[in-house]
Amino acid sequence: MSDFKTIINAYKDKPGGIIEAYHALQREYNYIPEDAIRVAAETFRVSPAQAYGVATFYSYLKVGPRGRYIIRICESAPCHVAGAAEVVSALESQLGIKMGETTADSKFTLEFAECVGQCQGTPVITINSTPYVGVSAQTIPEILQGCR
Repeated sequence: MSDFKTIINAYKDKPGGIIEAYHALQREYNYIPEDAIRVAAETFRVSPAQAYGVATFYSYLKVGPRGRYIIRICESAPCHVAGAAEVVSALESQLGIKMGETTADSKFTLEFAECVGQCQGTPVITINSTPYVGVSAQTIPEILQGCR
């Protein structure tokens, strides 16, 4: 893994650089390390509170460790009506964690998402941003097996 100081410095002279740096950090680490927020504050000459505020404002950015596979389920009305609650139950049961948690082996993290733009195939989950449409409680074991 790259040093996060190097990643942040690559964006220091760009408009909106702090957001781009956070995206780059998340691509590298799968989350934004807390120490990186302090470095970003210094690099972009903002207060630590402002740097943290940017890191936590956008739902796609996450501070703190997450699993290798980020599983997000759409909680919009179309997905809800199509059976998202049953999919959530299946994910939690199969992985032994609740939404918002990460497995002990740091392999999976479960998160809710707003619309992921795949309403033609509800309910929808994404795994590391790859959409899986028309999922059901019955298809979850097979989908997870592809990650194991």
